[in-house]
Amino acid sequence: LPSLSLPSSMHLIQVDSVQRWMEDLKLMTDCECMCILQSKPISIEKDEQNELILSSQYSTCDNLQLLLKRAWIISTELTRIAQKLEKNRWQRVHNMTVRVNCHVRSMINEYNTFTRNSSEEMHQFEKILIDKCSEFTAFTERCIQTEDEQILKSMKSCVNETLTTIARYFGQLIELVLTHEAQNLLRKIELSDSVYITEPALSSLFSLTQEGAHLCRIIAKEGGVVTLFKICRQDCFRCLYPQTLRTLASICCVEEGMHQLEKVDGILCLADILTDNTHSEATRAEAAAVIAQITSPHLTFTQHLSSFLENMEEIVTALVKLCQEASSGEVFLLASAALANITFFDTMACEILLQLNAMKILLAACSDKHIVDTPYSRDQVVTILANMSVLDQCASEIIQGNGVQLLMEMLFERSSSGNSAEVAACERVQQKSAVTLARLSRDPEVADAAVKLSCIPRLIKLCRSPPERNNSDSVLVACLAALRRLALMCPDGLEDSDFQQLVKPRLVDSFLLCTNMEESFV
Repeated sequence: LPSLSLPSSMHLIQVDSVQRWMEDLKLMTDCECMCILQSKPISIEKDEQNELILSSQYSTCDNLQLLLKRAWIISTELTRIAQKLEKNRWQRVHNMTVRVNCHVRSMINEYNTFTRNSSEEMHQFEKILIDKCSEFTAFTERCIQTEDEQILKSMKSCVNETLTTIARYFGQLIELVLTHEAQNLLRKIELSDSVYITEPALSSLFSLTQEGAHLCRIIAKEGGVVTLFKICRQDCFRCLYPQTLRTLASICCVEEGMHQLEKVDGILCLADILTDNTHSEATRAEAAAVIAQITSPHLTFTQHLSSFLENMEEIVTALVKLCQEASSGEVFLLASAALANITFFDTMACEILLQLNAMKILLAACSDKHIVDTPYSRDQVVTILANMSVLDQCASEIIQGNGVQLLMEMLFERSSSGNSAEVAACERVQQKSAVTLARLSRDPEVADAAVKLSCIPRLIKLCRSPPERNNSDSVLVACLAALRRLALMCPDGLEDSDFQQLVKPRLVDSFLLCTNMEESFV
């Protein structure tokens, strides 16, 4: 069975199983009704109020959510049919085929109740899919009435082929539906000159982008990036800029979105927004979020952002200012994340940051617990410090800004919630602070300050005690590197046993020793 490209599947699977069941219960109940009714209306009257409309009171966005949930159920059922077929559980295969048949009919009926202008191509796919599902149900019914193993074996390949055909038509129909809805929303935004019409359409479009990369690709291919940047160039829509930019950031997680951004001079538009102080802080923060997205080191398709280099200095300057003036932790996080990514994107950014006294600004912000209030923010700050620390001039800036003390504190970073994302952020903070210490300790003054602040005992603790570093190997390697650099600069700071085990051997030998240590060793 070919994999179905359903954009909602990922985040739907991640919810609590009981919650998932509660959400699906209504759909399952409707399905059982449809088993009897075979999609016929309850009333023969032509009164719209008597139609079987599950979601007429909801918005387009709600209707699409219902559609995507139904599609996810169908996708899951098709996968399970393939699994049961493999085990020759014919009765289960037939029962599930009936369910799929009913779900497909329900999904199509529900969609057609809130979409009055669907294309002829879509209607053809709907008819083909319904016909194929009916054939499939009839075919599996014949299978359960047959006891001859040889006949069943010969029928199995036909069942598999039909299942694959249904899956293909189903995937194509969903693709058409989502493309159609994206086109409708973008057309509504394009033609509107009213905030009251544009705002709900934008909200629905943003909701679609949250359904996964596949939907973002569809929106990008249908010209979504072009349409959104048109809004960002019209003063009458200034109040919608934050929402528009947030939607753009989501679309730009895919390559198609990035290419569109480059074609419409999106970087220049973002630079204009960031450097224009008449824009609200929220607008500039969302522009920073788009910059953070398109410069993410995790993306493999940033090489075509040639226009970014042309505007980098003014963008970096505006982001530093946004960090300095941030009124909340969220604004600081977005601006510092953009800066952190830019330092990976181009080494010239570190020199610009140095000229702008960014080190001093970032270190000062870290002392304000209302602004740098999470491990995520500290992760961005220490990333910038680590990347800037390759420059020789950084050492004096770190000393003046009491940066060694901050790096020492970051070695103690621990998650308060136990949330996996937060734990991972804490590990990154520990790792990068150790990396920064190792790089900066080339300077004797920094190394001396680190020794005086008892960095060596803390690094030893992180090496020898796996729970202190959450069993992270990357933190261990960074701490060993920092410890060796400090030992080189200040050899008197270590006891002989620590030197013999953590400094003198090859790095890989010390690493293996520390990864095999029991907690009682400490």
